[in-house]
Amino acid sequence: MSSRAVITADIVNSTRLKSAEAKNLLTTITKILAPLKYEFYRGDSFQVYVRNPQEALQWILLCRAIAISVSKTAQCDIRASIGLGNVTTPVRNLSTAKGEAFILSGRAFDMMSQLDKRLFIVINTTEEKKIYEIALDLIATYTDSIFKKMTAKQAAVIAELLKGKTQQEIADQFRKSKSTISQLVNTAGWSEIESVIAKFGNIIKLLK
Repeated sequence: MSSRAVITADIVNSTRLKSAEAKNLLTTITKILAPLKYEFYRGDSFQVYVRNPQEALQWILLCRAIAISVSKTAQCDIRASIGLGNVTTPVRNLSTAKGEAFILSGRAFDMMSQLDKRLFIVINTTEEKKIYEIALDLIATYTDSIFKKMTAKQAAVIAELLKGKTQQEIADQFRKSKSTISQLVNTAGWSEIESVIAKFGNIIKLLK
């Protein structure tokens, strides 16, 4: 048994996208998730297995930024739950994989349809882990509030930053001025996103 992260997610408002937009979104997410073990099901739902749990939040935020960035005709987004816990290794097929990370992620995701939340981070709660559960819930809630307000233009820039690109590289890629990109970075809340990703990683270290 090893401590891992499992992401269970679906694309919000995918049916409202034009066929070309929907195809482009699925293709892009598939390319992004290529380094990981993942499976799509029911068309717009997917599950991802992340061996290094400290990277889980960044992976799903990258997917989420990409989804928001294609929202020309619909307010597209991704709803996701991150389950943190043990997994029975090796993981060969996600549909038959076992472990508490899979169970936690799946259960939390099933609850999300009843709540106005698009990000859950869950652990197996014990009294000694209660403080970590509270901290992770705060991170999820705060991050969710940032992404819910994000525009398509802001999300496109945030996605590239999450890939590790510099603002100058993004300006060259989008053929925009550095000042325009910098303004989008600031208004999108990039410094806050960087902070929550770092804090998430620190909490995962402490949980180990």
